[in-house]
Amino acid sequence: MLAVFASLLSILSIVASLRYQLAIPLPKTDEEAANVTVLSLAVVVCIASLTAAVVIPLSQTIASALNIPLLAGYLWLLPLGLLLVGTYEVLNYWAIRKRAFGAIAQTKLTQSLGTVGIQIGGYTLGPTALLIGRVVGQAAGLYKLGAMLIRDRRRFAQVRVSGIKASLKDYRSFPLVSTWSGLSSAGGAQLPPLLIAIIIGPVAAGLYALTHRVLSLPIGVISKSMGDVFYSEAVEAKLQGTLGSLVVDIYYKMVAASLPIAMVLIISAPEVFSVVFGENWVRSGELASWMSFGVFFQFVTTPPGRVFLILERHGYALIFQLAFLLTTAASIIIGGWWFNDIITIVAILTFGRSVVYCCRFWKILDLVDEDAQKLWIPLVKYLPYSILCALPALFGFYMLDPSENYLYIKIVLFVLSVLMSVVPPLKLVLK
Repeated sequence: MLAVFASLLSILSIVASLRYQLAIPLPKTDEEAANVTVLSLAVVVCIASLTAAVVIPLSQTIASALNIPLLAGYLWLLPLGLLLVGTYEVLNYWAIRKRAFGAIAQTKLTQSLGTVGIQIGGYTLGPTALLIGRVVGQAAGLYKLGAMLIRDRRRFAQVRVSGIKASLKDYRSFPLVSTWSGLSSAGGAQLPPLLIAIIIGPVAAGLYALTHRVLSLPIGVISKSMGDVFYSEAVEAKLQGTLGSLVVDIYYKMVAASLPIAMVLIISAPEVFSVVFGENWVRSGELASWMSFGVFFQFVTTPPGRVFLILERHGYALIFQLAFLLTTAASIIIGGWWFNDIITIVAILTFGRSVVYCCRFWKILDLVDEDAQKLWIPLVKYLPYSILCALPALFGFYMLDPSENYLYIKIVLFVLSVLMSVVPPLKLVLK
């Protein structure tokens, strides 16, 4: 029930402000940005109210359609969660505009602790605690970001209805086009477990979902944080005419930081999962090995993807999100019907998604007037060192006599590979 509720909240959150919050960092003046912020908050209130008007009277019908009758008694939390999450997103983008990345990081930590704390503290309440924890946890940190608006109240005192109407018109491409891009992105994220469950079975779908969560959770947090920083800097770089060099710089740094560790995971994931989680996790490790390849391309190309927002080229963002969605569906259907094997499905899916990620970044380079070869140059440059990083783990897991107990040696060699793949690249990036 929690998973279904979380999915509903995640999908509705995409349209909570009709994507107007994404435009908050773009105006040249804080006064204009304040108008966009108030517009975004007003839209959040309207969407949450509309959701309440539909969901609450039809809660029994919706719960029955989802085949989860117990959910009916908790659907009133959905519009409340939408209001809180939507408001948080609006304030988050005001904080991005003000470059308050420390405050944003603190709210992310508060969200995690709030969710876990409420769910553990109220475990005797059963589903109620889980769902309330999900809603409140997602919105935790509002007070921190809200304090920023209070400090900037002089900017908001100048907000006028005429300014809000102007923002509504000037940034209309965000709700008209970017909303569909966001929904396509959410669909692409939710689609694999569903299709795998239909074609192969729920066990394979669960294996995929669990492995993907293990890999994507830390990567997603880092990528989102770097994307927020890039968005703020890129808006300024556009005004100064240096957007192209900024895109190339962050891409090179992200490749340098992530390619070595990705190579280590590609080589050693099956054995690592087996040692850490047990023999039953070998299959999950094989999936992780393939997924690491795709997660790498997702990681290095996602923050620069905000160029489409900065240049207001939402059509390209929508095209690539639809391509991502269609590639995901086609890969799973082809792999499932022809091979009926979860490993083969993930291999085809990873290849297809990686191609879309590369094509998207190629278009970004084109939009910022940079040479397309810069997509490949850092990959070629850092590949030899990445292979070198993977060699200790490769030797430990695959070349030592499996009949002998070399567990501690394998662990030491794997840790050596991880240190080699993290420390020197991190020093390079921090320079």
